[in-house]
Amino acid sequence: MRGASQAKWVVAAVAVALAATACGSSSSDGASSGPVNAQGTFSYQSSEPQNPLQPANAMEVGGGRVIKTLFKGLVDYDPSTGKLRNQVADKIETTDAQNYTVTLKSGWTFHDGTPVTAQSFVDAWNWSANVKNNQINSDWFSDIQGYDAVHPDKGDPTAETMTGLKVVDDTHFTIALTGPVSYFEYKLGYTAFSPLPKVFFTDPAKYGQSPIGNGPYKFVSWEHNKAITVSAYDKYEGLDKPKNSGIVFKNYSQAEAAYKDLVSDNLDVLDQVDPSDLASYKNDLGDRAVDQAQGAIQSISFSLYQDSWKGQDKAKVRQGLSMAIDRDTITKTVLQGSRQPANSWVAPGAMGYKDNTCGEACTFNPEKAKQLITEGGGVPGNKITVLYNADGGHKEWVDAVCNSIRQATGVECVGDPKPDFKSARDLIKNKKVDGLMRTGWVQDYPLNANFLRDVYGTGAAANDAGYSSAEFDRLAGEADKATTVEKTAELYQQAEAQLAKDMPAIPLWYYKTTAGYSKNVQNVKYDSFGDPVFTQVEVKQK
Repeated sequence: MRGASQAKWVVAAVAVALAATACGSSSSDGASSGPVNAQGTFSYQSSEPQNPLQPANAMEVGGGRVIKTLFKGLVDYDPSTGKLRNQVADKIETTDAQNYTVTLKSGWTFHDGTPVTAQSFVDAWNWSANVKNNQINSDWFSDIQGYDAVHPDKGDPTAETMTGLKVVDDTHFTIALTGPVSYFEYKLGYTAFSPLPKVFFTDPAKYGQSPIGNGPYKFVSWEHNKAITVSAYDKYEGLDKPKNSGIVFKNYSQAEAAYKDLVSDNLDVLDQVDPSDLASYKNDLGDRAVDQAQGAIQSISFSLYQDSWKGQDKAKVRQGLSMAIDRDTITKTVLQGSRQPANSWVAPGAMGYKDNTCGEACTFNPEKAKQLITEGGGVPGNKITVLYNADGGHKEWVDAVCNSIRQATGVECVGDPKPDFKSARDLIKNKKVDGLMRTGWVQDYPLNANFLRDVYGTGAAANDAGYSSAEFDRLAGEADKATTVEKTAELYQQAEAQLAKDMPAIPLWYYKTTAGYSKNVQNVKYDSFGDPVFTQVEVKQK
């Protein structure tokens, strides 16, 4: 049948893209090499979550990585092959990419022992989509029929549930979308689509401080601004059962301190090596050093909601500032070759990635940069600031970007550090930035749509710049209506071309996972999202 074969082809096509950046290609294969302590726990470099630990309320890595360990949705991605795989779902069926029937596996339970049912998913999605509940990822449900009623642009909701979700019985429910979305099954792998237990709805705020999930790990404690501890759930029904007994997500205010702890075996698994240690980390760690591709991009965005950046002429100023950045030199020197200069808004490896969509605006050209800035009316006050979180190892490259802009154009540029990731994100989310801001993005699913619609669509949760373009939205809408993922990716390339005209954000470079682990652990591997495969980490016997 056309519908059935089409659905399989869609999954296969995107899986190829994800496999391109799946585990591997590092200086360490993370292979096991000694006796394992199955009851051992390990520590991981982390940061304070921005929000309570609710599945649809984490867009940043501090909370997002913890939630990934506590919850499991219908599907996820095999970290070794990149292929979509069923977890709680037994099967997801569609003939038109618009209407889906979901069948759940039996036997799944939440950490309080209650069963995971179709109602657990439908209730969770309805609550998360409702505008009254102020969930940062609520727009992930906007494809579902009835979303507009629970999440209107203005005013109170006119309904409590989305008409597109129907529970059939404990192991079956249906999803009706407003139109075909060829990649919807891949979106279902995002944590916002996790189920919630009945106890959640009795006190969501309290639950956010001590969540009860259905994932491979269960919540133990949250010592704010210090650490979150989780332990392996012995009744977990998923494919990725933990090989360790738990994780301590340990907060660090400085990335350099985390690296020092790693080298001295006081931290077990690192997020990213800080810039000051990039030149030496492979020698320091030997075969425990990691260097591999990652589906992520670093950018700096403009606060387009401020009057100083409004107006079509200001697009020339933004293009000029982009041209004033010497990406090649900064990535080779300050970042020690650990990043690849970016010339588009989509990371390589994602399906639909197109080289050089940014064009000349991402090519270092001081003379043209000054010309465009002048033609656009100049930078307000001839000075810009770049907001960033000081706990993430960003100072060196922000200073280098500012020096490049200053030397190329005469525009004064300074970094605007905030003490930690949460502080920076709170200002960015509440639209309280006056100048520019660091806005990196790690893929949620391996398709260009995730880097485009989910970041630059009008009203999108991750649209930190406040960018709004009727033409971009139109092209993205046309892409979403395509019945094959190939056509969707092709049409999203047209939407990306609009970003080159408007320049709401400056692409800087594509990330690589440059990390490592201590002598206390083994079998440490990273996936294409830049996360360790937490369940596979083994703690060595001492």
